[in-house]
Amino acid sequence: MSRPTHTNTLPPSKPHLGTGGSCTLVGAGPGDPELLTIKALKAIQAATVLLVDDLVSDAIVAHASPTARIVYVGKRGGCKSTPQAFIEKLMLMAVNEGENVVRLKGGDPFIFGRGGEEVEHLRAAGVPVTVINGITAGLAGLTSLGAPLTHREHAHGVVFVTGHAKPGDAGTDWRQLAATARDAKLTLVIYMGVSGAATIEQELLTGLPASTPVAIIQHASLPQQRHAVTTLGALHTTITRDGLASPSVIVVGDVVRGVALASQDAMHSTSEKSEAPRARRAV
Repeated sequence: MSRPTHTNTLPPSKPHLGTGGSCTLVGAGPGDPELLTIKALKAIQAATVLLVDDLVSDAIVAHASPTARIVYVGKRGGCKSTPQAFIEKLMLMAVNEGENVVRLKGGDPFIFGRGGEEVEHLRAAGVPVTVINGITAGLAGLTSLGAPLTHREHAHGVVFVTGHAKPGDAGTDWRQLAATARDAKLTLVIYMGVSGAATIEQELLTGLPASTPVAIIQHASLPQQRHAVTTLGALHTTITRDGLASPSVIVVGDVVRGVALASQDAMHSTSEKSEAPRARRAV
């Protein structure tokens, strides 16, 4: 399915249908359509207008009704994007026309999806909003490698943090975060951190050992998923060497050691299956 990456023009409006419209923010998950919740799928199928983020896969959009109006409103860090104010205007216009509007977002609407801003805008205009959660890429990415985000022995909690601050914002205090992660045994899940990986690495090293395990997962859950497992001291070098780019999540912490264990288990299982026929013939 071919799609534009963004739109800055209003789509043709349908006749005014009154004030019976509705709006739902739907988390599309990391990309694999089989990771959609049942509630999210029903909302997508029932929508008459879908405003679709750039990171939502075509396989998920394919669940929309053939009669639904689909508007792509791409938003990607470092790329030309549809202005947030314009998206909010589109949502409000469609609701006022009586449409069943679904704002379809990659991952979860309330984890770095600017869902909070959209809910505030719509509620201020008197429009009630429903939010349907989706699986966030930070969870899906490491899970796909066979490792958890928390572990009784290795991680007592997890922090989701953005590596991309809005203009004029100082952003994350990585040194403070590193010290907290070390003292409290926390896993760090960094979104939109690839472009700033060199700085993030340098700052985190003030509180965490260079040997701290790190995983970088690009296109989590999709067929084109790629990943690399390295250490904090080699984070930027690994990203550059392997050509990893956005959209990627960076997971920092001892739980990443579970990736190697999962790989060993997979190899062991494969070996057992390949040897089983010979064992039966030998009996």
